[in-house]
Amino acid sequence: MNSNEIRARFLRFFEERGHTLVPSSSLVPAKDPTLLFANSGMVPFKDVFTGAEKKPYTRATSAQKCVRAGGKHNDLEEVGPSPRHHVFFEMLGNFSFGDYFKRDAIAFAWEFSTEHLGMDPSRLWPTVHYSDDEAFDLWQEVAGIPAERITRLGDEDNFWQMADIGPCGPNSEIFYDRGERYGCGTDDCRPGCDKCQRFWEYWNLVFMQYYQDEAGQRTPLPQKNIDTGLGFERTVAILQGAESNYDTDLFQPLIRKVQELSGQTDEEREREYIAYRVIADHSRATAFLIADGVMPGNEGRSYVLRRIIRRAIRFGRKLGLDRPFLAQTTSVVIEQMGGHYGELVDRRDLILDAVRREEEHFSRTLAKGVGILDELIDRLQAAGGTQISGEDAFRLYDTYGFPLDLTVELAEDRNLTVDREGFARALGAQRDRSRGSSTFTARVPTAYANLSGPATEFTGYTALEDSGQLLAIIAGDTNVDAIDEGQEAEILVDRTPFYAESGGQVGDTGVVTGPEGDFEVLDTQRPVPGYVLHRGRVLRGRLRMGQQVDLSVSRQRRQDIMRNHTATHILHKALRDTLGPHAQQAGSLVAPDRLRFDFTQPAALGSEELTEIETAINERTLDDLNVRAEQKPYAEAVAGGAMALFGEKYGDIVRVVDIDGYSRELCGGTHVHHTGEIGPVYLVSEGSIGSGIRRVEAVSGRGATAYARERLRALERAGSALRVPPLEVERQVHMLQERVREQERQLAEFRRRLAGGEVENLVRSVQQVDGTQLLVARAEAESREELSELADRLRDRLRSGVVVLGGSPGGKPSVLALVTPDVVQRGAHAGKLVNEVAAVMGGRGGGRPDRAQGGGPDAARLDEALGLVPEVVARQLTKG
Repeated sequence: MNSNEIRARFLRFFEERGHTLVPSSSLVPAKDPTLLFANSGMVPFKDVFTGAEKKPYTRATSAQKCVRAGGKHNDLEEVGPSPRHHVFFEMLGNFSFGDYFKRDAIAFAWEFSTEHLGMDPSRLWPTVHYSDDEAFDLWQEVAGIPAERITRLGDEDNFWQMADIGPCGPNSEIFYDRGERYGCGTDDCRPGCDKCQRFWEYWNLVFMQYYQDEAGQRTPLPQKNIDTGLGFERTVAILQGAESNYDTDLFQPLIRKVQELSGQTDEEREREYIAYRVIADHSRATAFLIADGVMPGNEGRSYVLRRIIRRAIRFGRKLGLDRPFLAQTTSVVIEQMGGHYGELVDRRDLILDAVRREEEHFSRTLAKGVGILDELIDRLQAAGGTQISGEDAFRLYDTYGFPLDLTVELAEDRNLTVDREGFARALGAQRDRSRGSSTFTARVPTAYANLSGPATEFTGYTALEDSGQLLAIIAGDTNVDAIDEGQEAEILVDRTPFYAESGGQVGDTGVVTGPEGDFEVLDTQRPVPGYVLHRGRVLRGRLRMGQQVDLSVSRQRRQDIMRNHTATHILHKALRDTLGPHAQQAGSLVAPDRLRFDFTQPAALGSEELTEIETAINERTLDDLNVRAEQKPYAEAVAGGAMALFGEKYGDIVRVVDIDGYSRELCGGTHVHHTGEIGPVYLVSEGSIGSGIRRVEAVSGRGATAYARERLRALERAGSALRVPPLEVERQVHMLQERVREQERQLAEFRRRLAGGEVENLVRSVQQVDGTQLLVARAEAESREELSELADRLRDRLRSGVVVLGGSPGGKPSVLALVTPDVVQRGAHAGKLVNEVAAVMGGRGGGRPDRAQGGGPDAARLDEALGLVPEVVARQLTKG
């Protein structure tokens, strides 16, 4: 049975038993800053399990994409040596939200395993929590498993909790017995044994039946839930009789591709199995992460992806893959898994281009790392050191992707060692920081948790004014009955025309008027699902619970927001038409004064592309296209061509905004009725915000008019200053620039002539030290480059000797030393010389034996430092 058939059978089995098939969510959890990546099958349903979100179904099934790298759950360094750890994996799950519980969960798992996957019932061993007598009895009653094959384990193995506070409960795991030949040889070998690989856990059934409070007390939940996770890779390995997950059809095509690229024999492949596993696993993670909008970079998720890619490249080099290869292996992932995960096929070009660019970038970075390591070794040896610290080795590894073994190898070439234990400590400290920065808390502020009743009715699509009843007032973190003039608070009304910030669109502002006072709304938010809170302060009088109030949205501000939001949709379509379908939204901001749009794009946009995009947008506004919105089931909307945006979380019923067939997106924001209402649109900036992510900012309507007026006036002022008409400003500026460049060329030539004369003057001051020419002088140089150029001329003029120049280029005291090769052989060392001389100024320096520089903060002691040079040179030559 191949892997695709196993996945399909699972989903079909649960669909036939009343479960709604839910597509995998993005690897980037929508609106959840507590997680780097989706790392389990229940992540998309987290709000359902906590009670913060309701679904129109009570049973669900899914094949969820997961990544465990970075943050609290980090398997990155385990991948390769371990036969079962992966950065990317699939979790097949079935879920019940207050529907069935333990009996049916166990029955479903048993039936699917034995009847639909054909597993031998005698090989299946369940575990239960030591206190869960109900599950212990059900395994005997439902599955007929004898009591001696059911293992009771403790909290570490068989109790699950989302966080320190929140839903939790015992769990039951199903293990597959691979046979005695994999065992440890003891009579009591059973699930939970950590001495052997006989029992493989492949399915975890979580019974959410308690709520744990701050004090650690557990109380029964009113609604009991089921969350199960079947490890797809492990299950495939069991059914295909594989020795490890990597010996299945999920990984073998990738491993064969790597072997083809490396040209290794089967014996060599077996010997280098760790490298093959790493490249196969990381190719999968790379393809899926980029497909879900994550691009390599230096922060957060982007940095984790960069580490994954660089780790794969480093292991590729162990196999002799010195040329870029990862695009070829990720291409295999796309071909192999694109049938079920269509986003891989849709974003194929983006994935492959991003991988190629990162490989090229890493090659340059690695070369830079070699240079930095060389400088580090030079400084260390100049100071008499013999060991590279663990912190320095880790910095090379963490910043430049420089492998520890390569650092060790290059250090040994220079007779140095590396503090491996210090490196391990630094690596461990980073992992601890990473885990600590990614912990989930299910706690909701008390005042929000006390909100109850029907969800807020939003009426702002069709009206900017409405009336409603004041249901709750929150001041600080406290529910209060009334608020008085000057007091800040959040108020909840049963219905509102105020749009709560969502999908990149900012919240509305305005006024709420009651019978006793007025409340200025400064922002509108939805801190908990279903409830819209108006944040602001009392302008006059008092507001009380239960009062009828009138709500009025700031009309002009909302209209500006609507213009910018519809313009954003047109911009998105124009970008895709101009650049290609890889230009996917990666973030946005829709404010009254501007719009900002982030999108996936590997290279900067040229001026012609920007002009083409801006022209397309303004043509659509002049066409005055009709803008309409309608509610549809999610699957129907997407099937009809509506675009679901990266990073957004959608319900089962969605709102589709259709711009007369030109653009169709899922969107809950507010829009104009016709594109002609937008007015002119100008792109005001374009730039990079990370590797493979570009940002465009634009203005529309009144903002665009103000933008154009400001620039016209600036052009008029420039024309007046240059004494030319506005349309002649550009030509006049070019003429002035050329004149300045010519003057700069003349000035540089004049300086070169002066330097030539200075060389002859300085050569006259050469002294002899132990038969060696030594030139020590203070030079007036505008920059380090000038100082370096003068030193080069002096060395060439001397042909043999030592040149030491001191100066303050850019206002910073500096010493530069050059030693000709023949004098280096006699014992002179520029790095050690500069380090000792710079110490006089309270500084340090270093470099190669033939060239080095340094400096210090005490400029007043520069002459004293230069005066020490003859003594240091004489000492070096004597030792040599």
